[in-house]
Amino acid sequence: MHQDAPSSDAAAFLDDAPCGLLQTDAQGIVQWANQLFCTWVGYAYADIVGRRKIQDFFTTGGRIFHQTHWVPLMQMQNSVSEVKFDIISADGKSIPTIINGIRSQRSGVIVHNLALFIARDRDRYERELVKASERLKAVAARSAELEVIASDRALFAEQMMGVVSHDLRNPLATIDLSAMVVAAGDLGAHQQAALARITRATSRAVRLIHDLLDFTQARLGKGMGIARADVDLHAIMSDSVDELRSAFPGRELLHRAEGAGRCEADADRLMQLTGNLVTNAITYGRADSPVIITSRIAEDECTISVHNVGQPIDAASIAVLFEPMARGAAMPDGTRSIGLGLYIVREIAKAHHGIVTVTSNADEGTTFAATFTRRASGTMHIG
Repeated sequence: MHQDAPSSDAAAFLDDAPCGLLQTDAQGIVQWANQLFCTWVGYAYADIVGRRKIQDFFTTGGRIFHQTHWVPLMQMQNSVSEVKFDIISADGKSIPTIINGIRSQRSGVIVHNLALFIARDRDRYERELVKASERLKAVAARSAELEVIASDRALFAEQMMGVVSHDLRNPLATIDLSAMVVAAGDLGAHQQAALARITRATSRAVRLIHDLLDFTQARLGKGMGIARADVDLHAIMSDSVDELRSAFPGRELLHRAEGAGRCEADADRLMQLTGNLVTNAITYGRADSPVIITSRIAEDECTISVHNVGQPIDAASIAVLFEPMARGAAMPDGTRSIGLGLYIVREIAKAHHGIVTVTSNADEGTTFAATFTRRASGTMHIG
């Protein structure tokens, strides 16, 4: 038995409602529908009321869900909220909707009052969300794959550098020792010059191996290893400059000491830092001007600076100067550096809780300064 339809005024109001409105009996047979719902599905009011069930407008999956979930829920809790159904119109088009339902009684007869809302935007959003989730899963899977590859490559690089350093340092040590034995003999000037070239080349090869090992360690995230101890900075720099004079004969190297006192630092690393800065200064500085190495001790900080006169470094180059491979160039003897020197300088300074700065202009020349805390537990104040 059909329920009474709303009065004409009420029907007009409901027809203009911004959602589809239906009333069905307990079996789903439509007892009343507003005009908007009829427009959506493309059927006349007379072709729907008393003739069709709400589930007739559902897809096959929707009908199954209606039978297995909707009906039991309505019976148990007398209402169902925000359930998504696709409504099939007369022309076969699918209309995504969200349905809210309330189960009640009118004159002893159970009825279901339904409100349907078009959910195209929500449906589109959900589809995009699913696609985004799938893309995210793909990206995560690729990221995990790349992480494994990167880990394998890092392990390979570490193992390779270990093999290379071991296999190269031994023969280089043999060459260096043999050169020392030969140097003890009675040699002519030409032979002594040749032997000096052998010694310098051997030292440069050893430094290159050390640079490569340090670079590999830093890039693997292990940082630059240092062992701080109480040291005399000025004495370390004096010894370092003396060694560098032997490595670069014919170039004038001057050491200036400013301030007094001792500091906590890794002496070998500071000599390595100084050697890299001096090598850079000699490579790019004018051959007729001295390279000035200054060791400075202040209350809380220590500084090692290297100054040379030559072509100034432009701002664009300074921005990437301390990145690896950024400034590989021809050496004075015609060989080429691999551009790790300044990168390692920065890492050594960083390991000492410090920084490296550079100033360069045509009038005053170029100065690299590594400033670090005087004590291992100290804090550096950057102005």
